[in-house]
Amino acid sequence: MSNEYLTVSTLTKYIKRKFDVDPYLERVYLTGEISNFRNRPGHQYFSLKDNNAVISATMFKSAYQRLKFTPEEGMKVLVIGRVSVYSDQGKYQIYIEHMEPDGVGALYQALEEMKKKLKNEGLFDAPKKLLPTFPKRIAVVTSPSGAVIRDIMTTVKRRFPIAELVLFPTKVQGKQAADTIVESIRQIEEKGDFDTLIIARGGGSIEDLWPFNEEKVARAIFAAQTPVISSVGHETDTTIADLVADVRAATPTAAAELAVPQLTEEILKIDQVHLRLLKSYQRKVERAEERLKHSLNSYVFRQPQRLYEGYTQNLDLLTERLEREMAEKITSYQQDLRVYNMQLQSHNPLHLVRQKEDNLQQMTAQLRVEINRYMEAQQQRLDYGIQSLDYLSPLKIMHRGYSYALKDNTIIKSTNDVNIGETIDIHLSDGKLTAKVTEKTEDTHG
Repeated sequence: MSNEYLTVSTLTKYIKRKFDVDPYLERVYLTGEISNFRNRPGHQYFSLKDNNAVISATMFKSAYQRLKFTPEEGMKVLVIGRVSVYSDQGKYQIYIEHMEPDGVGALYQALEEMKKKLKNEGLFDAPKKLLPTFPKRIAVVTSPSGAVIRDIMTTVKRRFPIAELVLFPTKVQGKQAADTIVESIRQIEEKGDFDTLIIARGGGSIEDLWPFNEEKVARAIFAAQTPVISSVGHETDTTIADLVADVRAATPTAAAELAVPQLTEEILKIDQVHLRLLKSYQRKVERAEERLKHSLNSYVFRQPQRLYEGYTQNLDLLTERLEREMAEKITSYQQDLRVYNMQLQSHNPLHLVRQKEDNLQQMTAQLRVEINRYMEAQQQRLDYGIQSLDYLSPLKIMHRGYSYALKDNTIIKSTNDVNIGETIDIHLSDGKLTAKVTEKTEDTHG
């Protein structure tokens, strides 16, 4: 009989299994009011309630650290998570994966859509401009009142007082803030004499920081030719302006530290470089003095004539060799000249000219004989051709009694070419006859 009873653990596991496999409980979207909240160093345990019900909530440390706000007791929130059963206590609860304040959900969605759009256009991944190491003029876009501008001024004055800070008073919160930020950037770019541009404001809610998430501000920062440092909100806040800027600073003080070097450190570096230059110059002078002493102690300066004794001997030897070779060359050229003169005399061009003239006269006489012989042969060929053409002339044949007939200027070759009653032309040796065909007789022997 006791086998029919379940243990509490078995029943709880069964119910937990039902919760875990239910697809509707795998991802649940809830809205409610935070209750029993106490900020813990690790995981967070609290409740969500409305007017009629309460549900336990658990948010693990990894998910809690991604929140962009600090939950508070009584705050109305939107959460996303899964519903399951906590076996040890036998109660169901929601494990929250994402949470945001109710009423700003549309802003978060708009922010994510704008990030996606600008990232696809390449505004986030474009090459960043380098900050100048020693800026002379720094433009600051922020509110003229508040701790932000004081922090920046104090930090720059402490680190690099020779830099000039120029404040462009700008609204950094509210509906008109985005337009004033864009206008300040436009003025700075129009002046064109600033080395660095700092855009800064203190922390706040997503609504407070929203002007720095607007598209017009992002595009103005991206188009700026001056390197831009963005310091908007706290270290955990990341706006679109931070993503588009060339450098992002966690705080306004950090922005000022990034914009200018530490003057005392730079002076120390200069002193160190100056000292290294002096030591290097001293070592070079010492090495030069050592080389000078070594050179002065060498035999060249003690007995300078030894330096060129060998050169003098070599010069004498080379001079003698040059004179000897020049004399041999001249003798050889003179012998060649005599040989060429003898060859020239034996090949006097006058003899060759006379010989060529005789050959020309002989060839001219022979050419005349050949021309006459050729002309006689051509005349004989012409006479023979004329006689042959005369024998073959159709007129000569027609003088012997032959004629030809035409119909419409076409030679009649057969009786089939004409019909009885048609008119034909008969050409004779001394004229033409026009006749009419009255009868056709075909040659049966053809």
